[in-house]
Amino acid sequence: MSRATLGTIRTNIPGRLDRLPWSRWHWMVVVGLGTVWILDGLEVTIVGSISDRLTQSGSGLGLSPAGVGLAAAIYVAGACVGSLVFGHLTDRFGRKRLFIITLGVYLLATVATAFSPSPLFFYICRFFTGAGIGGEYSAINSAIDELIPAKRRGTVDLAINGSYWLGTAFGAILSTVLLNTAIFAEWLGWRLAFGLGAVLGLLILLVRRNVPESPRWMFIHGYEDGAEKVVREIERDIEDQTGSPLGPVEDSLTITQRPSIRFSEIIDVAVHRYPRRVVLGLSLFIGQAFLYNAVFFTYALVLTKLMGVPGDAAPWALVAIAVGNFAGPMLLGHFFDAVGRKVMISATYIGSGVLLCGVAALFGAGALDAFWLTACWSAVFFVASCGASSAYLTVSEVFPMETRALAIAFFYAVGTGLGGIVGPLLFGDFVGQGVGAVAFGYYIGAALMIAAGLVEVVFGVEASRTSLEKVAAPLTAQEQTA
Repeated sequence: MSRATLGTIRTNIPGRLDRLPWSRWHWMVVVGLGTVWILDGLEVTIVGSISDRLTQSGSGLGLSPAGVGLAAAIYVAGACVGSLVFGHLTDRFGRKRLFIITLGVYLLATVATAFSPSPLFFYICRFFTGAGIGGEYSAINSAIDELIPAKRRGTVDLAINGSYWLGTAFGAILSTVLLNTAIFAEWLGWRLAFGLGAVLGLLILLVRRNVPESPRWMFIHGYEDGAEKVVREIERDIEDQTGSPLGPVEDSLTITQRPSIRFSEIIDVAVHRYPRRVVLGLSLFIGQAFLYNAVFFTYALVLTKLMGVPGDAAPWALVAIAVGNFAGPMLLGHFFDAVGRKVMISATYIGSGVLLCGVAALFGAGALDAFWLTACWSAVFFVASCGASSAYLTVSEVFPMETRALAIAFFYAVGTGLGGIVGPLLFGDFVGQGVGAVAFGYYIGAALMIAAGLVEVVFGVEASRTSLEKVAAPLTAQEQTA
C-alpha cells in the first residue's frame, strides 16, 4: 500500500459505503471481525466456570477465591493497557494491521496459559491475553463501524457485540465436559479449555485476512488511490450479486490529508470540543463494566460457595444467562436504528438497573435458589446486554474519524479499569463475606447502570441512520472548513 503525495482532496467514499445494500461482502466482514467477541466470551466464561477447579489443590494452581478474583482483575487490567497501546497504533497505522497483530497476541498468550506451572505464570498469561483482546476492541469496533452502511450500523454493531454470549455459552458447555474428572484429570481439563480457544482464534484469522483496510482511514492518511480501489471492488461485487447498478452519490467531503494525528491533539479534541460526549462515554462504560465483570467472573463462586451447587454443574447456569444476553441484542437491536439511540440506550440501562434492584432484594432476603437466581439474571441481562453493546457503538460514533480507535480504547480502558477491575476484586471479597455482602454488590451495580442511563437522557447523541462524518466531522475536514 503506497501513499500518494499528501494534499487536500474531495471524496465521496463515505457516502458510497453508506448507500451499499447488504451483501455477501458485509457478511464476510461480520464473520472475519465480529467473531472476536466469541473469543472474549469464551475467555471470560472459561475462567468463571473453572474458578472452583482452580481453587482445588489437584488443579496444579491451587488459587484461593480471592486469587480467582485477582486473575480476573489482571485480565481486565491487561485489556485496558492493550486497548490504549493498540488503539493509538490503530489510528496511526491502520485498522487491518492491528486487528491481525492483536489476534496474534491473544493466540500466543492463551496457548501459554494452558501450560501455566504456577499462579504467577497464570497471572502473567492472563494479562497478555487481556491485552490482545483489549486491542481487538478498538481495532475491530472502528473497522466495523467504518465499513457497515449507516442505516444498519446500530443493528449490526449490537449483534456483533452480542456474539460475545455465543462464546460464553460455548465456554460454559465446554467447561462441563472438561471439568468432568471421569474424562479428564483435575490438572488437565482446564488447560485444554484455553488450548481450544486458540484453535478458534486460528480459524478466525484465516477469514480475517480477506477483510480490507478501512477506506475511510486510507483516504485521510494519503492512500486515496487504495481506498478508491477497495470501494470499487466492493461495488463491483455487489452489482454482480444484485444484477443492477448502484445509484450515484451526491454527498462528498473535503479532507486535508495528514500522515498521523498527535496524541495531544486527540486529547484536546475530546476534552475541549466534546466534553459532554466524554462524560457520556465514561458513564456508559463504567456502569456496564462493573456489572458484567463483577458478576461473570465470580458467579460460579456464588453458586458453589454460597448456594451449594456442585462445581461441575455451575457452568450450566452461565449457559442460561448467556442465552438471555445473546437474545437481547438479537431481538431488540434493530430498534436502535428504527427508534433511535437515545431512547433505546437510556431505556436499556435504566430498565436493567431497576430489574437488578429487584434481584438484589430477593437474593438478600433468601427468596431465590440457584435456579431462580439464574433465571432472574437472564432477565436482567436480556435488557442490560443491549445497553452494554451500545456503549461501544456510542463512543465509536460520536468522535472524529482520526480519533475513533483511541476513543474506543480510552473509554474502554478507563471505564473498565474503574468498573471492571474493582468489580471482580470487590465481589471476590463479598463472596467470602456471604449473601448479604453479595446483595449489596448487586445494588451498587444497579445504581451505576441507572446513573449511566440518566446521563444518556441528558447528554446522548442521536446517531441512528446517520453518516459517521455527520455525527462527528473528521478533524481534517473541520480544519479545511474553518
